[in-house]
Amino acid sequence: MSTLTPTALADCPSQLRVLVLGYVWPEPNSSAAGRHMLSILKSFLSVGWDVIFASPAVQGDHKIDLTTLGIKEQNITLNCASFDRFVESLQPDIVLFDRFMLEEQFGWRVAQFCPEALRILDTEDLHSLRHARHQALKQGRELQPDELNSDMAKREIASIFRCDLSLIISAYEYQLLQQHYHVPKDLLLLCPFMIDLNSIQSPKEAPVSYAQRQHFITIGNFRHEPNWDAVLWLKQAIWPQIRAQLPEAELHIYGAYPPKKATQLHNPKQGFLLKGWAADAQHVMTRARVCLAPLRFGAGLKGKLVEAMLCDTPSVTTNIGSEGMHGLADAQDRLPWPGYTVDFAVTQQAICAQTFAQRAITLYQNADIWHTSQTQNKRWLYKHFNAQTLQPQLIQTLCTLKDTLKAHRSQNFIGQMLQHHALKSTQYMAQWIEAKNRIS
Repeated sequence: MSTLTPTALADCPSQLRVLVLGYVWPEPNSSAAGRHMLSILKSFLSVGWDVIFASPAVQGDHKIDLTTLGIKEQNITLNCASFDRFVESLQPDIVLFDRFMLEEQFGWRVAQFCPEALRILDTEDLHSLRHARHQALKQGRELQPDELNSDMAKREIASIFRCDLSLIISAYEYQLLQQHYHVPKDLLLLCPFMIDLNSIQSPKEAPVSYAQRQHFITIGNFRHEPNWDAVLWLKQAIWPQIRAQLPEAELHIYGAYPPKKATQLHNPKQGFLLKGWAADAQHVMTRARVCLAPLRFGAGLKGKLVEAMLCDTPSVTTNIGSEGMHGLADAQDRLPWPGYTVDFAVTQQAICAQTFAQRAITLYQNADIWHTSQTQNKRWLYKHFNAQTLQPQLIQTLCTLKDTLKAHRSQNFIGQMLQHHALKSTQYMAQWIEAKNRIS
């Protein structure tokens, strides 16, 4: 675990208590969201803060044991006054909501029983953006601007306004929130994946050369719909074209929680191999020659692409996959992608699949192009995902907000209005459900 420098910790108290309310229990070996949450938790621990992680979710098969890191674990219940007693007794200095749905459930309770706590929303990605793109894809058309103003978007943006700060993982979404939804910049912090790059300096295994690598790989939690859709598109449109030109190549598909409909796609004769959960994702990624991420919809950042960068594996993805990965750099300052990107259009999917397959074949066969692409991986990691830069920025921002919380909130009138009015409906609904549960 990295340690922040003394300079970065100027004026930051070392005895803060942080309560993290998790939508799910972190599974860093199963999902990018789990890895991102773990990096945030480690940021808090690195400055000596007391961290409690609480969730109403059922613990999954691949949950990390947070207690080994010194983090307390607490099960909580939805729509129950037991949380009120818990949070009032705890009196955290900072409360972080994992996804806007948790802020809707518990935000009003936190505001009522520990009003001086700094309220942070970790969006993970813009769920409303991902949902709108999915609906457009299913209907075979391009996304229209007015679809960004869906009911889900209204809930999500309201949650952002109610919080003191929202952590935004994607530079694209950071700009979209300001330009389309007019969210003030001081309510947002760009907080992408925070990677401890010391591990690159001392890799667990020796580098694997182009000649030693073979086959293609794709990886992703099957409970995340964009990942399952990408596997389907590979099966139906992309992989048959690759296999026709590379009959000895295989596609190794890894991911936690594969449903039966996914495992039924396993076909050794076609080189289409469903491998399931990878206990060591970096081990299998390092042995693949090319990572494929043909995402047709989605939001946020893609952990599989950062994993590929960490393993020096060139990748082929869509503009949806690479979106937001460039940080806030303008077009002239952007690094070349470590492989290829393909612009996806819903109305031209056949052409997109053909282009994707051909670029995957070129990257797989051409050693010179492969090596040139590979050299970009570490440049991307150091420029955009360096924890030694991003962790101090996160901690310093929280400390500054904590010191200026009253003034900060006074400037967020929309947030105050939503807290006063809209949250009342959430409160009354939760209390009605609680009373109904007592009767039944």
